[in-house]
Amino acid sequence: MSEPGWTSDEMMTIAAARSLRDGATCFVGIGLPSAAANLARRLHAPNLVLIYESGTIGSTPTVLPLSIGDGELAETADAVVPVPEIFAYWLEGGRIDVGFLGAAQIDRFANLNTTVIGSYQQPTVRLPGSGGAPEIAASAHEVLVVVRHNRRTFVETLDFVSTRGDRVSRVITDLGILEPVASDRELVLTHVSPGVIVGAVREATGWPLHEADRVIDLEPPTDTELGALRELRSDRQ
Repeated sequence: MSEPGWTSDEMMTIAAARSLRDGATCFVGIGLPSAAANLARRLHAPNLVLIYESGTIGSTPTVLPLSIGDGELAETADAVVPVPEIFAYWLEGGRIDVGFLGAAQIDRFANLNTTVIGSYQQPTVRLPGSGGAPEIAASAHEVLVVVRHNRRTFVETLDFVSTRGDRVSRVITDLGILEPVASDRELVLTHVSPGVIVGAVREATGWPLHEADRVIDLEPPTDTELGALRELRSDRQ
């Protein structure tokens, strides 16, 4: 069987980009969320408004930013405002449609851990912390989580609850997409990536994962999507 013409990270980025609608205001993080948001803006969502935590509003970077302090963000922004204004006026004021989050651990209800692995007093790994994630999770109208799918990340019990998952609408991984059900908001498998079987997603999950009545196969990346994503990345190099 031949290898696909894309990587699992490329599929995950493209799936995240497809989840963004034109005209939305998106609070973007560096890395894969930024790649997904900028890809969406290039392809199907030219009016997507990108807001970065550093205070840039309406950034239209021509290359992927290396950090929230990358000069490309400020140079291409409609406005640059103080960080407190981003949180107090834009985020907590209810003006953010979509927020992107990542995590070191996620549980079945989309609660996130970005603080420690192990006990808080004597952790095995001390992580960067929650940053603005709790505010994003509490105030954005919709939250997308993007993480790689394995048992270290998808755990039965978080080592520390950094951020509540009450507003998470999608968890996008390299294996597929999970979404909360209406009753108790437990995550269920709704989509699988091309070539991935449901059993492989269950095996990579640290709790008994349920799937939707109909699990949809995600469309493979198109040549246009792959070309635009690779151009975004190559321009930075």
